[in-house]
Amino acid sequence: MTPPRPRIEGDWLLVPAPQDHRPYRLFCFPHAGGDATAFAPLAQALAPAAEVWALRMPARGGRSRHPMPATFDQLVRTVTDALLPHLDGRFGFYGQSFGSLLAYEVARALPAGHRPETVIAASASAPGTWSAPTPPQHGAEDLLRTCGMGELVASEPELRELALRAIRSDLTVRDTYRYRPGPLLDTALHAVAGDADPMLDATLLAGWAEHTSGAFDLTVVPGGHLLATVQRPGPVGLLTSIVGHRPDPTPREPRWPRAQPLAH
Repeated sequence: MTPPRPRIEGDWLLVPAPQDHRPYRLFCFPHAGGDATAFAPLAQALAPAAEVWALRMPARGGRSRHPMPATFDQLVRTVTDALLPHLDGRFGFYGQSFGSLLAYEVARALPAGHRPETVIAASASAPGTWSAPTPPQHGAEDLLRTCGMGELVASEPELRELALRAIRSDLTVRDTYRYRPGPLLDTALHAVAGDADPMLDATLLAGWAEHTSGAFDLTVVPGGHLLATVQRPGPVGLLTSIVGHRPDPTPREPRWPRAQPLAH
């Protein structure tokens, strides 16, 4: 039987591998400059246990004419509104790098009863470290090269410029982010990093524990900065395990996050 074709839900969501049943939904948030198509291999690998719903970011791909919200706060509000109609049943969030920060803040912004079971933050240090401007060594050109995307567009100047434009668009929004301490996220949180990530010290993953009153875990997996790409599905084993596990609903004692060292 021919598998279902990818499906677009509104402006913001792509379902790369739709399922006939109603499985766990994993909403995926791409890295700076990335798009929903980065999660197509992951969607195939997780089916039928989970159905990937990937975020279609503006200012690239099929949304090249859609403007990016001017600030990170506006982006969070817009994404939250786009996701709300689809947040029923069991679901979780998976973000990569910039996408981890966005996934976390969208989860915080959602009303009680509509939050994910788990937020999986890949390739990113904790939110409190993101309030400073993007370091010069993490500019668009460097990200394109370090993340391995440069090789994909090296022979295509037009594609390379489009990729750089998307990265710059996201970095401009990222630089408006200011972490606001407040009530902790009340869902499970799992931090992940590649063991060969040149942009993140894996020891900083523990800082995410200070941002949830739910269960916390961290894992280091084989890989570089980007785990799920158009060429690789990413940490399939880990995500399959998380999807199949129901987090303990008993929250930890409420507390406020401590300041974290700057890592970007």
